[in-house]
Amino acid sequence: MSEPSPLHVLLVEDDDVAAESVMRSMLKAGIPCPVTWVEDGQAALDVLREQDAQRKAPRPRLILLDLNMPRMNGFEFLEVVRADPKLKEEVIFVLTTSSADADRSRAYDENVAGYMVKSAVGPQFSKLTQLLDGYRRAVQLP
Repeated sequence: MSEPSPLHVLLVEDDDVAAESVMRSMLKAGIPCPVTWVEDGQAALDVLREQDAQRKAPRPRLILLDLNMPRMNGFEFLEVVRADPKLKEEVIFVLTTSSADADRSRAYDENVAGYMVKSAVGPQFSKLTQLLDGYRRAVQLP
């Protein structure tokens, strides 16, 4: 069986501790997915539109998106991405502290691939790393 294609992760998260925990969990699990970390939705758009000279997120990629961030929050980011013909098909998973039904419904209305509450993805984000590893092995992205 051949090794799956590399998958790049764009982590959109304003909490340093959460971001470091996600990256450390992936490293510990041995998942070979490079991670680009940005602090809010606007910074993520800059990376996706290749307007950030320092940070890149080449395809194939998957976006892990927090909802509650300064400058441009996750919902604002989703609206812009889904309205942009060049970005509308991005694979986006929400990774947030909000377990509110209204937030989950609103995110799925924007065609997210999944909605994960940080407290439910296990110690050190172990369930997240299992999901990402399984996803990169099973799914073929453009």
